[in-house]
Amino acid sequence: MREECLERFDTVILGGELVDPGTGRFGRFDIGIREGRIACVAPSLAGYPAEQVVDARGQLVTPGLIDLHTHVYWGVTYWGIEADPVAARTGVTTWLDAGSAGAYTFPGLRRYVIEPSRVRIFALLNLSSIGLVAPTWEFVNLDYCDVELAAQVIEANREIILGVKARIDANTTRGVGIQPLELARKLADELDLPLMVHIGNGPPTIDEVAALLRPGDILTHCFTGGTMRILTDEGKLHPTIRALRERGLVLDLGHGAGSFDFSVAEALLAEGILPDVISSDIHQLAVQGPMFDLPTTLSKFLALGLSLSEVIERVTVRPAAIIGRPELGSLAEGTPADIALFRLVEGHFTFYDVAMQPRRGQQLLVNTLTMVEGRILPQVESTSLHLWAELPEHQRVIGKIGHPFRAQPMALEGR
Repeated sequence: MREECLERFDTVILGGELVDPGTGRFGRFDIGIREGRIACVAPSLAGYPAEQVVDARGQLVTPGLIDLHTHVYWGVTYWGIEADPVAARTGVTTWLDAGSAGAYTFPGLRRYVIEPSRVRIFALLNLSSIGLVAPTWEFVNLDYCDVELAAQVIEANREIILGVKARIDANTTRGVGIQPLELARKLADELDLPLMVHIGNGPPTIDEVAALLRPGDILTHCFTGGTMRILTDEGKLHPTIRALRERGLVLDLGHGAGSFDFSVAEALLAEGILPDVISSDIHQLAVQGPMFDLPTTLSKFLALGLSLSEVIERVTVRPAAIIGRPELGSLAEGTPADIALFRLVEGHFTFYDVAMQPRRGQQLLVNTLTMVEGRILPQVESTSLHLWAELPEHQRVIGKIGHPFRAQPMALEGR
């Protein structure tokens, strides 16, 4: 046992089943926390003095989840949710806001959301200077694509802004074609930052987008069923995307309310193409279902055949490396004590994609505790949804179906 294990702890987590792909630790371990950091991970810390003891028997213990695609600019954008209340019930301790703010609105995101939040929040800056104030159309007026101003804002906020975001689809680029992506490419290249590109229904085409992607960029909504999908008519991965991925392009899920299709996922998984990162694209619509939250999204991939280790890897060590914060992706000694506890509930569950295609699953991840830098996040209610936050008509049936866990309490007993 390491020397630091011989001292008093602020908190000890006892009896949990560790799932930590970043360190390769799997199985029964206890965790000792001191001054907000992981002080010791050992087979047993029972009996060591601690101010607080967390009983994790029968639960999974993972690093705090990292959600690579979120929208947390509540009250200023069409999409934004509040990060802290959702974090406390989902285990997400690090949030990457994916372009909610542009150059004109980023100062507010920093002061009124990022700085007061208890969870960690980083951001991608939207090339459009107005960001996502409205549901879409942010690139229709190219005057909003002020590359020089965006560069100045990024340079002044390098510790928070980690890249550039561009939504490229028929609505956001209406009448201007691929020009916004060309400008976003210019901005990212000038500042040596990654570019996250959203795809959905074109125009433009996936070929036009692929021509402007580079290794290290992030293609989000990688399992979309839209016309820009990366699945060819023959059911194979788009050859240009395949070549880019082999050179370092990141495929990010970004489930959201309109960007995850089970049939596309199954075809690509059959080819051995897994998303590099599983993210929620959480926002005012998506939290109503069928996405709900990141643990539910992970449960869909368990239903699709991925292992528990594979799904946890894609929300911990992998996104941590992508955002350049490897210390946030594992429970190694000396790293921040960002920790999540889950029950893996066995039962019979029905999951849905955004087109309401159902798939059956046998396991559901349910978060029970979220800890940031050794402090447990309190469970609080989220602010009510905005007046305009209405699901598309085809998804409104989800109100009758409900969340798979809440709708089927018998699953707690594995029936």
